[in-house]
Amino acid sequence: MRFRAATADPAGIDRALAYPADGPVEALSAEKIREELAGNRFRPEWIWFAEDEDGEVLGRALWWGRADSERPLALDCLRIRGSVADPAALAAGLLAAGHAAFGNLPLYNVSLPGDWRTRPELVDAVAWRQKAAYEAGLTREIERLRYEWTPAAKAAEPTGRLVFREGTDEEFLDAFTRISAGSLDLHTQSELRSMEAGQLAREDIEFYLDCPGERSWWRLAHLPDGTLAGMAIPSATPYHRNVGYLGVVPEQRGRGLIDEVLAEITRFHAAAGAERITATTDTVNAPMAAAFDRAGYEVTEIRLVLEPEA
Repeated sequence: MRFRAATADPAGIDRALAYPADGPVEALSAEKIREELAGNRFRPEWIWFAEDEDGEVLGRALWWGRADSERPLALDCLRIRGSVADPAALAAGLLAAGHAAFGNLPLYNVSLPGDWRTRPELVDAVAWRQKAAYEAGLTREIERLRYEWTPAAKAAEPTGRLVFREGTDEEFLDAFTRISAGSLDLHTQSELRSMEAGQLAREDIEFYLDCPGERSWWRLAHLPDGTLAGMAIPSATPYHRNVGYLGVVPEQRGRGLIDEVLAEITRFHAAAGAERITATTDTVNAPMAAAFDRAGYEVTEIRLVLEPEA
């Protein structure tokens, strides 16, 4: 078996586009792949094939990054031919080859319908992907709900329970640090097992500064008497507006203030003319999921995230 990037073959891109989109896990269309290549989010060196001794392509992996990323950030699409007897082993080898070339372990996002566990063909397709990811070093698994808001849901009007204002970098660093305490977000919990809250806060700030959204969009949330209640960070992806980060400090939780913070983000994007606002939360984070439900966000898919341990 041979693993190589599309750059090793003059016809590599054509072969990637022509690869059959078989199997129950939804695949990217050739049109979508072309769009991502044009945006520099897919690149020939991030497209890898598994070939047999005759040169037949038995597997294809597409890694994704932002237009200015030096290395890929996520595995976006993984396909193995149905004729392969052990798809997990082949996929693990393909991922390992890509990881070695990149010098990092990008996470793997598997997008699934909400009922995937009731569909045997999807259960099987997910199982070999999980096994391959684990063997390639992606040993932590998080299941997330992907939400979407459209103008049909409308944005809640301000209630006056919170006052939103801009803040300094130091104020946001403090807010990130305080909000991480007792968080139900699995990524936050995992990171806090290996680093201090202040360090995680700095990394979170750097992440959101690197997103397509603007720093000027960020808002601190205060009670009318000036007490810090939380913060709202509207953000964006290369495709559309999204919720970004939101939270309430521990001493103000349990009062429904997360609804106010989410409504502020929704109003902000809606006022800018957003036709779609996306958001994600872990399936185990029931309070946040309930807040999205109350705000008119609808679940569009389940995202299985496979990533390396912190």
